[in-house]
Order: sequence, then C-alpha cells, then structure tokens
Amino acid sequence: MSAVEGTSPGTVRVVVVDDHPVFRIGMVALLEALDAVEVVGQAASQDEAVAVVARARPDVVVMDLDLGAGSGIEATRAIVRAQPSVGVLVMTMLGDDDSLFASVRAGARGYLLKGASPEQVERAVRAVADGEMLLGTAVAQRAATYLSGARTSGASVFPELTGREREVLDLVARGHDNATIARRLVLSDKTVRNYLYGILTKLGVADRSQLIVLAREAGLGDPDAVPRT
Repeated sequence: MSAVEGTSPGTVRVVVVDDHPVFRIGMVALLEALDAVEVVGQAASQDEAVAVVARARPDVVVMDLDLGAGSGIEATRAIVRAQPSVGVLVMTMLGDDDSLFASVRAGARGYLLKGASPEQVERAVRAVADGEMLLGTAVAQRAATYLSGARTSGASVFPELTGREREVLDLVARGHDNATIARRLVLSDKTVRNYLYGILTKLGVADRSQLIVLAREAGLGDPDAVPRT
C-alpha cells in the first residue's frame, strides 16, 4: 500500500470511478465508513479516471465498465500500464463472461457485480490492495468453468479484438443496428460507435457490410438469422 504524506500507515487509498453520481456517492460513503480506508479521488469518465489516478496515486481503483462515451476496460489498461502497483477492482452491472475476461486481460485484480454486499465490497477492496485476485461469487464459478476449458466456442476468433469487441462484432454479424446493440449490452450509442471504429481499424475493413461478411465467414453471427430487436 502507498506510503503517502498525510495518510496513516496501513490506510488503503481508493479512487472511485463511475459515471452515475448516485452510485458513486454511495460507494464513497461506504468506503469512507470503513476503518483504514480513505477515498482520495473520484471520476466520472475514462479520461478523468486516468488523470485522477495519476495525480492521487491510490492503492485501489473501484472501476465501472460503462463510462458513457468511455470504457472502464480502456481506463483500466491505461492505469495499470502507467502504475502497475495500482489494484483495479471492477464493479459493474455487466455479469457476462466477455466483460469479466476483458477486464482481467486489461489488468483488473477484482470483479464484483453492483449487487454485492458491503461486506463483499470491503473484502474485495482489502484483498486487491494486498495484491490478491478476487472475483465475486456471482462470477467465480463461470470463471472456473471458462478456465477449465468448458467454454471454447469463439475463443480463438479474431484474437486481436477484446472480448467486448467480439461481442459487439457478433451482434453486428447478426444484423443488429447500433441502437439495438447498445440496448442489449447496456451501453450508450456513442460507446457502440467507438467499439465499431476500433473493430474496423483492427481488422482492416472499410465498412460495416464488409465487416459482416468477414465476421460470418469466421463463424460469428448467423448467416440465416433475421435481425431481431
């Protein structure tokens, strides 16, 4: 844990990142009520998160994944690259496997769903501060199944893409428009557009039509599917 002037030895310094003010304020209040935990910063966007963490140098960052126009996964990647000692604890509504493993690949040490109890949050924050990896009970079993090899479908498709990008690409290949993809993945339309731009760039494809063809040839989507809304 950080040895920072003005902070008692052993105190866990935390930054909270979430674009929903009510949840962020509640999380700050919960953490401030814990012994030897100090909230040293807050952020509501990807860029703000990176800047606040660089300035505050916390031990733990509590990170939401959907940051409106930004991505908690990209923020995590940038933070861990700049400060490898910082532990990122993801707290999200997204309980799907792709979000979980994209977060871990980006460098997160913990993953909880937003329905976690205060006791689970406290345990996770302290564990991540101590350098441990902690997954909430709601996702731990799926993680074990994934790592044991039970889930193999699509794992090797477009390895240059993140898990979330493959999920977006699969929905594009099924013929869904951006608004439908945003609703299904609980993302903003702008975030979906950003993902699509990244996918097109990484795969070297000129437009959406070519992307659909490429994705279906790789086995994503369903060539015979009727677009659903």
